[in-house]
Amino acid sequence: MKFRTEVNIAESENKIGIEDKIFSIGSCFASEMSDLFQKGQLQTVNNPFGTVFNPFSINNAVKRLHDSEFYHEDELITYHDEFISLDHHTSFDTRFIHQTLDKINTKLTEGNQFLQESNWVIITYGTSFIYEFEPKKKLVANCHKIPQKFFEKRLLTHQELTDSIYDTVINLKDICPENVQILFTVSPVRHTKDGMTENQLSKSKLITAVHEVISQFEKCHYLPVYEILMDDLRDYRFYKDDLIHPNSQAVNYIFDKFGNAYFSDETKDFIKENFKINQALEHRTDDEKDPKYIEFKEKLNQKIEVQRLKVKHKIFRI
Repeated sequence: MKFRTEVNIAESENKIGIEDKIFSIGSCFASEMSDLFQKGQLQTVNNPFGTVFNPFSINNAVKRLHDSEFYHEDELITYHDEFISLDHHTSFDTRFIHQTLDKINTKLTEGNQFLQESNWVIITYGTSFIYEFEPKKKLVANCHKIPQKFFEKRLLTHQELTDSIYDTVINLKDICPENVQILFTVSPVRHTKDGMTENQLSKSKLITAVHEVISQFEKCHYLPVYEILMDDLRDYRFYKDDLIHPNSQAVNYIFDKFGNAYFSDETKDFIKENFKINQALEHRTDDEKDPKYIEFKEKLNQKIEVQRLKVKHKIFRI
């Protein structure tokens, strides 16, 4: 007897190896997945523009990364004595213009270089809604807590969504290696502030647009992350206290499903062992001279060294 509808991710013919590079961009769920890649000691870069939610802004970010087009003073605005880029997350805001530009352009260079060697790109869309900053008539990625009166909110049209996704694929295929695999997901985080009906409309438009675009390309795939949380884990015990964001149990469940479909056997073993090492590294003692603790550390260092010998890139930078 079955008590739930389980949603699976189709097994991929192409597998993620332990030396592969994974670039991810998009909503906060993309960051949670990227954190697990890092914990597993895979090579990954996530969100060089900070958290970005809508396809138009993600396409703008990918195009700037593709062109390695630096930001300049006239592209920033000031608010509450901080210099701000409306294309970026608030984490880039600083009180000094050169610092904001340095943070932005350093990440842009890093992202451009990493994309040129990325075997996998994971894009997570969060919403079809977008805000236009009225003083500049500019569509923005983040409102930076600027008063609502300065923005006009609307849904991206179907044409705007498909054009943005299409252009994103074109730019990625141009800058990345020829064999790059592009994986699209829709974030399971519900944007309840938009309204429940509006959130469903927003998500459905994203899913429709993604499927329409990827049918035109090879090596582009849709991962049913949204469906796993909505239909498989449809219980509030899989959410954080805000009842909006998936909790660690849900994220790990989705990560396991993804790994079973996309990781090579070698990568699965590598990540599993690294997760164990990470857990052991969290162990603390009141007596670092305790012989048992010294022995524990020696054995742990030996395990880390074994893992380091398996790859060319640096791992466990502690």
